[in-house]
Amino acid sequence: MPDPVFARLPFLDDEPSLHPWRVVVINPTGRYARNQVAGLLAAGTPLVGGVALGRGGESMDGLPLYDRVGDLPERPNVALLYTPAEGVRDAVVQCAQARIPTIMAVAEYVPVHDALQAAAAARNAGCWLIGPNTLGMYVPGRGLLGSIAPSFCTPGRLAVVARSGTLTLAIARQLTAAGIGQSLVAHIGGDTVAGRNPHEYLQALADHAGTDAVLYCGEIGGDKEYALADAVRGFRKPVVAMLVGRHAPAEKRMGHAGALIGSAREGADAKLAALAAAGCRVAKGPEQAVAILGELGLEER
Repeated sequence: MPDPVFARLPFLDDEPSLHPWRVVVINPTGRYARNQVAGLLAAGTPLVGGVALGRGGESMDGLPLYDRVGDLPERPNVALLYTPAEGVRDAVVQCAQARIPTIMAVAEYVPVHDALQAAAAARNAGCWLIGPNTLGMYVPGRGLLGSIAPSFCTPGRLAVVARSGTLTLAIARQLTAAGIGQSLVAHIGGDTVAGRNPHEYLQALADHAGTDAVLYCGEIGGDKEYALADAVRGFRKPVVAMLVGRHAPAEKRMGHAGALIGSAREGADAKLAALAAAGCRVAKGPEQAVAILGELGLEER
């Protein structure tokens, strides 16, 4: 059974008006973060404030700043962390202690032990950690958490869950161009350690009324796809799976830390075979994935 937090994740609510987002941005004042805040505001993401120690009482581009999360006038339910890699563990722990249900950590190159401790802290507090090393997620028709271009997406009934940031953007554009809308476009994070793994996203989507099917975009490296295959066997909605890196040589990192084949089991062929055996429709690339989804009748009328 999914743990109870799945039922109250703000990005999966079937009645969003009953649970509106209240988003806090941690460390919003750096150059990259400031550009991201501008994009979030343009996308209509409801930001309740930013946390920047020593700058409480100021504002940045209309965003009020506070010294601590506890200083905000209303309790946030989403935290976007633009904290550098070396500070991610402590920032996630603090957000978990504040019981912020959804936490997104953007930074790449977070030390593995720090990522493990951050993921454990979030999980133990009942929080959902997206990332580290993530573009975040976009819920078409509702809002943006991160840096997935809203113009690439359109409302629909397909949930997209991906390990690759580049592939997240590419597949969203192709789906939209093909008339296949999305209920969720999520980049779980490209590092070896992710706050939540693909099978957990699948569990969270099992009873989501706004999702009729799932597209999983995986990669070589690690064993996340095997846990996903186990979850697919009890999943009542169609799952289409594709993996990039089918031609990658063993023991050569492709793109980022999570994409590294250490054994045949971590290669694309073995993973695709396991997913197919579990009941997934498997695709060799984005074009084939879009074609399969079209056969399932997911185009918007």
